[in-house]
Amino acid sequence: MDPVTRLIQVLTKLPGIGEKSGARLAFHLLSSPAEYVRELSQAIVDVKEKVRFCSNCLNITEQDPCRICGDPNRTDEVICVVEEPNDLYAIEKTGAFNGKYHVLHGVISPLDGIGPDEIRIAELLERLRKGGVKEVILATNPVVEGDATALYLSAEIKPLGIRVTRIARGIAVGGDLEYTDGATLTDALRGRQGL
Repeated sequence: MDPVTRLIQVLTKLPGIGEKSGARLAFHLLSSPAEYVRELSQAIVDVKEKVRFCSNCLNITEQDPCRICGDPNRTDEVICVVEEPNDLYAIEKTGAFNGKYHVLHGVISPLDGIGPDEIRIAELLERLRKGGVKEVILATNPVVEGDATALYLSAEIKPLGIRVTRIARGIAVGGDLEYTDGATLTDALRGRQGL
């Protein structure tokens, strides 16, 4: 098999990349400077060889503990629970949260054979039992699996005497009510806050 066809086949194994996108990426790389292609390939190798999970929050990191867990300016009293590392990064980009995190690496999904033991719930509960945490924010996605995971976690955490909250859901900033689906409008009404 020629190198271009092989590259296209390898690229199509990436999520969201079909044959056309794989070909477009392959030809982009083919026409790119050699230094850029070397830099890209080295970045991929580095991510596989140097990145691991933080022993505290299970985020991806090069150092242990990660920079967030090791930051003395962040509060240890609030933990935000997210499904995946990319969710943590989305929250971090806002600059609105100054606590610590816990990454579950998935959600409870019985139809897919994923129960509480298949994701990082035990590590979270162990962390909470050590004390010092006053609030856990459940920031799972607003879908059936995310809601089921949040309900399960709430039931496990509340007996520990820790406040459990859920991120608000509702209408996007700049959105029009007219074009908002019924479920989102319902969540927005139920999660309303005083002014």
